Amino acid sequence: MDIAWIGTGIMGAPMARRLLRAGHRVHVFNRDPAKARALAADGAIVAGSAADAAAAAEAVFIMVSDTPDVEGVIDKIEPVVKRGHLIVDMSTIAPAAERKIAARLAPRGADYLDAPVSGGDTGAIEGTLAIMVGGDPAVYERAMPLFNEMGKRIALMGPVGAGQMAKLANQIAVAVTLEAACEALTFARVGGLDTPRVLEAIGAGAAGSWQLNNLGPRIIERDYRPGFFLRLMRKDLRLINEAATELGLAMPGLTLAISMFNAAAALGHDEDGTQALADAVDKVSIVK
Repeated sequence: MDIAWIGTGIMGAPMARRLLRAGHRVHVFNRDPAKARALAADGAIVAGSAADAAAAAEAVFIMVSDTPDVEGVIDKIEPVVKRGHLIVDMSTIAPAAERKIAARLAPRGADYLDAPVSGGDTGAIEGTLAIMVGGDPAVYERAMPLFNEMGKRIALMGPVGAGQMAKLANQIAVAVTLEAACEALTFARVGGLDTPRVLEAIGAGAAGSWQLNNLGPRIIERDYRPGFFLRLMRKDLRLINEAATELGLAMPGLTLAISMFNAAAALGHDEDGTQALADAVDKVSIVK
């Protein structure tokens, strides 16, 4: 099938590559043309614009950074959207924005899903992402063969916008768990322990988590190369805070996480991976 893929960054590129390897014709576009051209060697068709990519495709996938970016893509492709088009936003953005976009495209007869993901660049490369979907069940079933190329845990969470709500719940757990992992490793190191041995011991027990077991070795090595940019986590935390305010929820753990991720950004880590939170934890925690 002909597929448009808009947004070929750290996550988008390997996800599009999964569809190429499954035999689909994938028309790619990125604001940075070099990032789109990098997929040409895998057989992608590089489009001159988002509209050109969408016009050539039966299904359109969007994987960009933030709510205004998705809205900007919709502005560009809306004139070429036609009845039967499948539009899937796999970015992480505001749930209310997804509902507005779906309502906007409905008169054109397009099927719309929000389907944010979790699993980082490793999950995108290996096709093991968790995909949280919002939309009509029939549209979800239509998209399942494509989702199956990219993920292992795929779930319909409810109507459009529900996928984003589930992703934001995921990010609360991710951020607070990563904060705990950083503190645990700082505690072990300053306490004179062999941190790789501590990681091996506690990662196999009740303290084990994806954050600890996957990012713990990078934290120990001070390897802050991005699998998921810290700036994007800060964006997700902003979306969560906005949604929590709308719901009337106090989120004390979230408040701490926002403060610590902001501290990491102030230390120059916005373009590093989320594990760079460890640097902020060290600087806040070590008082002697």
